[in-house]
Amino acid sequence: MNALAATNRNFRHAARILGLDSKLEKSLLIPLREIKVECTIPKDDGSLASFVGFRVQHDNARGPMKGGIRYHPETQDFRDIGLDGQGYSKILESHITFGLVTEVDPDEVNALAQLMTWKSAVAAIPYGGAKGGIGCDPRELSTSELERLTRVFTQKIHDLIGIHRDVPAPDMGTNSQTMAWILDEYSKFHGHSPAVVTGKPIDLGGSLGREAATGLGVFYATEALLAEHGKSISEMKFAIQGFGNVGAWAAKFIHGVGGKVVAVSDITGAVKNPNGIDIPALLKHKDSTQSLKDFQGADAMDMNDLLIHECDVLVPCALGGVLNKENAADVKAKFIIEAANHPTDPEADEILSKKGVVILPDIYANSGGVTVSYFEWVQILLGSILSSDMHNYITLILCILVCVHVPMHVLQNIQGFMWDEEKVNCELKKYMMRSFHDIKAMCQTHNCNLRMGAFTLGVNRVARATLLRGWEA
Repeated sequence: MNALAATNRNFRHAARILGLDSKLEKSLLIPLREIKVECTIPKDDGSLASFVGFRVQHDNARGPMKGGIRYHPETQDFRDIGLDGQGYSKILESHITFGLVTEVDPDEVNALAQLMTWKSAVAAIPYGGAKGGIGCDPRELSTSELERLTRVFTQKIHDLIGIHRDVPAPDMGTNSQTMAWILDEYSKFHGHSPAVVTGKPIDLGGSLGREAATGLGVFYATEALLAEHGKSISEMKFAIQGFGNVGAWAAKFIHGVGGKVVAVSDITGAVKNPNGIDIPALLKHKDSTQSLKDFQGADAMDMNDLLIHECDVLVPCALGGVLNKENAADVKAKFIIEAANHPTDPEADEILSKKGVVILPDIYANSGGVTVSYFEWVQILLGSILSSDMHNYITLILCILVCVHVPMHVLQNIQGFMWDEEKVNCELKKYMMRSFHDIKAMCQTHNCNLRMGAFTLGVNRVARATLLRGWEA
């Protein structure tokens, strides 16, 4: 089952539990807007390359749409997209060097945009959902080519994103530098707009703690789930699939409190150690070699075996659909923390549930990233308000002086509304703990599992906002 079908299935199940009106259900399911653009750039060797970009904007009932931009290859031969031999020859003659059309899967983007809508609602932050991407392999492009591609993509969609419309963020294959390029290109059309993206470099208004936020959120979510079952991280063994940003940070935090990470994998290989892997040493090894191979502190293993490796807690942090009907019966973990987006197919969900495996769903477990993105966005907007109008600036200072005793050094630097990392992490933990308790309340109300508890929570919040705004008018 593909990502969109699986996501729609979960949504419809939640809608039935909530008893939503059929027209409202259909309205919530259909995305607000789907954008598809062609991005042609000159490569460093003088040839031209063309890529297809997407942005799906799913829902804005609760606030500006929010979601990542990923650079990831999904290839189709020209003949698979309806070009005849003559058209194919003309393309070859034009020296546009895309022998394969590289295109992000639109169903995948649509599913991820919808998941962002429910995820933002579960986290109780005022965003809707969006997702986008460009079909390319960033490893095969130089830095200057990636910059040109990002700027062309931004030129094509700049009038459809914005501070109060749609706020992109990094995702697979993109990073803070990508966001800096988007910010700069967007600002050429709309004036300086640091809040148009989140996940930016700190020097451009990014938030401390943003890089680690998704992994730290996974850690807090795991703490909450295990505590609910009378357990702690320090007494559990973990297997982590994916050792990129999310997996590496989650492993680091788990290791830091005494949890045993007994197996780790990524696209370069997999390693295992029944006594626990030294995660700081593994991170150092990967930084120096760009690979998990030849790490001396663990034994090599088949990366395909990680999902069924002996452990207490399985943490999939890579691509979707990795747990399916073929391997679900062999999973040995008692708990699954979905750090990736939709890593568990519905068929696998049923098999695992019958086995008694507790699954913490993605729309809660990996919400730390969007939550800290919200913190970043708020910090920028507050700073902009303070600096844009002297009357408001003075009024706010007077209000603060009257109501609260504020240290003089704060007043001397009133525009500096950047939180320190400790505050960011503390606020993130509050949001993650509150969301977990909200999900549990929905589970009790509707007598459902954690996935449906999270979906009913998110869908219900979006449905209420839609009705309050006058959906039937």
